[in-house]
Amino acid sequence: MDGTEIGWGFVGTGGIAQTVASALELAPGGRLAAVCSRELGRAERFAADRDGHDVAAYDDVTAMLADPAVDVVYVATTHPQHHAPARAALLAGKPVLVEKPMTASLAATRDLVELARQRGVLLVEAYWTRFLPGTAALLEVVGSGAVGEVLGVHADFGFPAPESLRRFHDPQLGGGSLLDLGPYPVGLALTLLGTPSSVEVTGSLTPSGVDRQVALALGWPSGAVAALSTTMAARTASRAWIEGERGWIEVDAPFHEVPRFTVRSRGEDGAERVEVHEHAVAQGHRFVLEHVHALVAAGAAESPLVPLRFSLDLAEVFERALTRLGAERALELGDAAP
Repeated sequence: MDGTEIGWGFVGTGGIAQTVASALELAPGGRLAAVCSRELGRAERFAADRDGHDVAAYDDVTAMLADPAVDVVYVATTHPQHHAPARAALLAGKPVLVEKPMTASLAATRDLVELARQRGVLLVEAYWTRFLPGTAALLEVVGSGAVGEVLGVHADFGFPAPESLRRFHDPQLGGGSLLDLGPYPVGLALTLLGTPSSVEVTGSLTPSGVDRQVALALGWPSGAVAALSTTMAARTASRAWIEGERGWIEVDAPFHEVPRFTVRSRGEDGAERVEVHEHAVAQGHRFVLEHVHALVAAGAAESPLVPLRFSLDLAEVFERALTRLGAERALELGDAAP
């Protein structure tokens, strides 16, 4: 690291890697230094698309990790292929930002978390919505007590995913609605209420055995509850609302981007108060990248906004739900290449 810019090494060249690479160009303090794909040609094309940037292309994770220009690793492969490259990066002492969900199983997520803690190396799940200005404003309103203690969270997220979209239907690619869409509604509930004490689930499976639709009911020792759903069979409202003792907050679609939310509460005089907050932004992934830049510069080993406990809680909810549904699951360990 040259003290002015952090060099990123990307593992994976799919759509999310393209999105994050574009966001990185807007995030001060970092640059794309290298990219790795199982097919060298794909890595070379990805690197060539970064006009004006000198980006090295690799088809081997170990070789990329040995590149002195790579200070931080971003893992953007399909869910079941997160574990191996993230683990290799941690062993190499490189901070890691890994796409959500961190892995496709609780055991693999625990392995990464334990390794990161043992080595004192930064590991962050790319739950990018947590870093948005809208999310910060939402949490500030909740923390102010404007609607009182949070008693309920409701959120849905879904859209039709035909079988031609293979990654949604193939168990070996981490298919299913919950792993792909679930981090948003479940993540919102965990961010607001912490570690749940109970997880109930119902749903249906596709012919390939992955989860088609999932409805979750989470509970907390405080008595708070969350009703959350994901589907790849229907287009949903993709909105959220938060219920408190003295009012509620409605988050407009798409709720995970928190573009606009309305706070409705009653004061001691009984009068209803309505406040509208607008925070729509473009290239929202840049905020998680800026957060990682700050953590790396400070030598931090964990994010205070998306701590490792959050990732473990998210993985445990998914594990319980998918196990009870009897969904087909991918084998977690495999080739380290994307």
